[in-house]
Amino acid sequence: MAEEKKIKLGNKIPRTPMPEQKPEDRVKNFDEVPFGYTPELAIKEASRCLQCKKPACVNGCPVNVKIPEFISLITEGKFIEAAMKVKETNALPAVCGRVCPQESQCESQCILGKKGEPVAIGRLERFVADYERAQGEVKLPEIAAKTGKKIAIVGSGPAGLTCAGDLIKLGHDVTIFEALHEAGGVLIYGIPEFRLPKAIVKAEVEYLQKMGVKLEVDHVIGKIATIDELLEEYDAVFVGAGAGLPMFLNIPGENLNGVYSANEFLTRSNLMKAYLFPEYDTPIVKGKNVAVFGAGNVAMDSARTALRFGAENVYIVYRRSRAEMPARAEEVHHAEEEGVQFKLLCSPIRFIGDENGWLKQVELIQMELGEPDASGRRRPIPIEGSNFFLDIDTAIIAIGTTPNPLIPSTTPDIEVSKKGTIVADEETGKTTKEGVFAGGDVVTGAATVILAMGAGKKAAKAIHEYVMNK
Repeated sequence: MAEEKKIKLGNKIPRTPMPEQKPEDRVKNFDEVPFGYTPELAIKEASRCLQCKKPACVNGCPVNVKIPEFISLITEGKFIEAAMKVKETNALPAVCGRVCPQESQCESQCILGKKGEPVAIGRLERFVADYERAQGEVKLPEIAAKTGKKIAIVGSGPAGLTCAGDLIKLGHDVTIFEALHEAGGVLIYGIPEFRLPKAIVKAEVEYLQKMGVKLEVDHVIGKIATIDELLEEYDAVFVGAGAGLPMFLNIPGENLNGVYSANEFLTRSNLMKAYLFPEYDTPIVKGKNVAVFGAGNVAMDSARTALRFGAENVYIVYRRSRAEMPARAEEVHHAEEEGVQFKLLCSPIRFIGDENGWLKQVELIQMELGEPDASGRRRPIPIEGSNFFLDIDTAIIAIGTTPNPLIPSTTPDIEVSKKGTIVADEETGKTTKEGVFAGGDVVTGAATVILAMGAGKKAAKAIHEYVMNK
């Protein structure tokens, strides 16, 4: 009964909405959509937290952020202390507060959600990280005495950055090797500015560098040096190289001009800053009628980016129904508000081009849902004779990615799955190769930022034990 009473009291205060740009304004710019909480709004939302004795929300967080503790500090107005509390276990709070699927993780475990709306944990995490940065009071954590051990991190995405942050605090020398010219991995090349401003990623990377992490960009491991060569110089290697190889539909016409992978489209826009033309002279397609195939966060990012480049019609084409969409509910909601049109229960058959080899149409077939398949989602089945055509000049394929085969192909004694992912222990990140650990998308295939961070955290613990007992 006492718990029921607490829930009722907590739900008396409605969940605090986050101010954001109006759809008609934001569709014309690449500025971040939500403005974030003010201190007053943050305190109001934090006061909804019940401060449970056994907080289930912490169990729902892959990096075990001390959620009730940092929220309690917000209610006291101790915002800098709250940021430090989050950073005890999470190296990238400003990123997580923006792009993590809290609704299916920490917030899904919040007891208030049983009878109402959960505490907006992600928004509060974002607030304290932003507040700390704005105040210029970013304090460095304690660094343990030097161990004399050296660790190489391959890839500067969420898994690599998290692993590096934990290892540097333990007193090891850490060097990150990044293939691209900027650090951040998928955070920098995959997620658009309006969802994750690049200045925030840069600030998080600089925070690690201030702690002592060394960063080597334009270093393609597998070309510049192999994993075996790294092991000659380093005591251990963590591979967090991500899953940057796009998957395609494998249907006729996919080689027409105007058909792009989401990877290429978003990398040109985000990392190479095509949206800042003519300041950055990066060529990018600016179609009038754009179809994006897939319904994950990458598909939503691609569709919303195409709108901002001036497309008249942008379609999300997905072979299942709305209920099966893997994208975050917030991303789908924002896409709809901005005018993205959803063609659900539709699957592409072929792309059709004009006499010059440019895309002009896609043939689609309507689907119905059958029994669940291996993914647990209902299997889409084509409806015979339901084919129809959609006029488009640009297609963006966003149906998933796999890891680049470069590292496995140059490291023959590392085990790889049929899908091309590196085989690693789920709890430690240990691979079949002595001294080599792996985590994130290179192990799981394309997944979420926070799961990659969780893998980096587990691997850091295992690497520490390995090098200290070697």
